[in-house]
Amino acid sequence: MEDTLTVFKASQHCRVSSQTIINWIEAGHIKAYKTVGGHRRINRPDLEMFMRKQGIPIPQDDPCEKRRRILVVDDDPIIVESIVMSLEEDEFDYDVISAADGFEAGLQVNHFHPHLVILDIMMPDIKGNEVCKKIKANPKTKNTKIIVLSAYLDDEKFEQMKSYGADVCFSKPLPLPQLKEEVARLLQLSRCPLTGELTKGGGQ
Repeated sequence: MEDTLTVFKASQHCRVSSQTIINWIEAGHIKAYKTVGGHRRINRPDLEMFMRKQGIPIPQDDPCEKRRRILVVDDDPIIVESIVMSLEEDEFDYDVISAADGFEAGLQVNHFHPHLVILDIMMPDIKGNEVCKKIKANPKTKNTKIIVLSAYLDDEKFEQMKSYGADVCFSKPLPLPQLKEEVARLLQLSRCPLTGELTKGGGQ
């Protein structure tokens, strides 16, 4: 079992919402820290100490199945942080990493094996159509879902990107609630009976 928990994972253990865990952290009831990227993390012993004090049963096994992996490719740190925090801390326990350029993105696709890539196709060193085609042409990554982001492409260009392998296209500024809905839909997530949260999807 993991020694460090995300807010979502802690909510699964306590069988409460993610927002309740955040409220408990902000009130000082649960000890937590933030990563360099600003994401809350809770050490398992600290959570279990809180659960014992409150009389909350501690599960012996992780209540739901493995996390879906998402790669965010964008050179704008503000956009990256907003997407990563939205996916990690809202209601889904995604395993999210980011890449700031095309070279790093290529490495992460091969090593991290994401189930879904969120790709800004207007970065200086990235040709979005080539990235999409390479991902879909590789037998190891052909099932990877691709969400394309851009501030400058019109509907016609977006349709072209879909012909290259993109599953969904979004214009910036990014509508985060809609993005999260599309991520869940593309990963074919289902509800975990213990918590009612989205946990498992198809794909790789």
